[in-house]
Amino acid sequence: MEHPEHEKIPYSLNSRKVAEATREWLHKRGVTIPEIAELVMLLQKKYYPDLTMEECIDNVEKVLRKREVQNAVLTGIQLDLMAEQGQLIPPLQEMIENDEGLYGVDEILAFSIVNVYGSIGFTNYGYVDKLKPGVLERLNDKSLGPVHTFLDDIVGAIASAASSRIAHRKQSELEEALGEKPVSDDIV
Repeated sequence: MEHPEHEKIPYSLNSRKVAEATREWLHKRGVTIPEIAELVMLLQKKYYPDLTMEECIDNVEKVLRKREVQNAVLTGIQLDLMAEQGQLIPPLQEMIENDEGLYGVDEILAFSIVNVYGSIGFTNYGYVDKLKPGVLERLNDKSLGPVHTFLDDIVGAIASAASSRIAHRKQSELEEALGEKPVSDDIV
């Protein structure tokens, strides 16, 4: 029979700690919110010429508040760190360390972020993943040393989700301006 002093305390998620760790680890890995917002601007400026960098930053911030996004960021960064330290089992170690083209789990993790704001995020993600603009070019540069196999896809996914959020919100604003009652307010 277990003694009361040895009883395991049930796990309780601390959402604030998870959110703080997400921001901290993005920063430690050299990614800033404004860099992600630049990707958002690239994706949305054509459609919304009056879009400001402040709006882009605000939407990136809102995406980063989502628990699913935080989970993906922390998981991906952890796997990148383990690959840098040679702590993964072979052949996974070599695949992640070298960002093997046929290894697609990094994109699958990114899809969990893209999914948060609907299917429009997939096209945004595919575009920035192929083009690799801005911060994505730096994260994808293997000659710089750190392993960012997961992080480059995660950052592209965050920008794509923020872009999708903007598109959904702009549509709602347009409908409201036309006097229509919004059908949905689930894009938070």
